[in-house]
Amino acid sequence: MKLSRPVSWFLLAFGVWSWIIWITFVKNLVKDGSGLAFEDGDPTAYFWVHLLLAVVSFVLGTVVGVIGLRGLRALRRTS
Repeated sequence: MKLSRPVSWFLLAFGVWSWIIWITFVKNLVKDGSGLAFEDGDPTAYFWVHLLLAVVSFVLGTVVGVIGLRGLRALRRTS
């Protein structure tokens, strides 16, 4: 399957965007002072669920970004 240049750029941008957003979220989650993420210094279920969401999003963002990058490289080879 051949991806168009705009689709490849979109996928690559989405992968980068996903990393930026979720890294920021994890930093904020670790620094949480509201008591949702940590109770008496121990991680709560809220923390673990949101950390799992972040890890899955890192993996999916990476996969989508790599697909976009491979699409751009394939277009460069055929041009």
